[in-house]
Amino acid sequence: MKKRIVCGSAAIVLTGLTAAMFSLAASQTREAASQPEPVRAGSTSRIETVVVERGRYLARTAGCNDCHTPGYAGNNGNVDEKSWLVGDSVGWQGPWGTTYPVNLRLFMQNLTPEQWLVVARQPARPPMPWFALRDMTDADLLAIYHYVRSLGPAGQPAPAWIPPGQPSATPVVKFPG
Repeated sequence: MKKRIVCGSAAIVLTGLTAAMFSLAASQTREAASQPEPVRAGSTSRIETVVVERGRYLARTAGCNDCHTPGYAGNNGNVDEKSWLVGDSVGWQGPWGTTYPVNLRLFMQNLTPEQWLVVARQPARPPMPWFALRDMTDADLLAIYHYVRSLGPAGQPAPAWIPPGQPSATPVVKFPG
């Protein structure tokens, strides 16, 4: 009988230890799952990937490529992504003068996320629909920022704005004045 009590006691202790180990393992698993994946050199976290993909989606659907990617509209959006958002030398001419779509891939390299939030909401010369950016959430604007930066710098700066009445050396789209 004493042997049975010892065995029974041992079984109770082992059962308690096993339950404690499973409980500890489960809590460590929950804790690890709640932590973002560590970022290793040459890799991106799940959060970074989601943010960049959101920015890609917004750049496509908000019309950024329509002006800031050469040939995008004329090719029904069939332009290799490596050529996206490099600006364009086709000007937009109206009573404001002639404006050119900025090379966002170069422009964004010089801005912090905080600076981008300020710049994105400032009035801009036509035909830039700056009010669409003004009305976006910080999260959406930052997603665009991170997406553009993920593409890396490419291309040349766009031509500078030309005041009204001055000729343009590049092709232009004319708006009624």
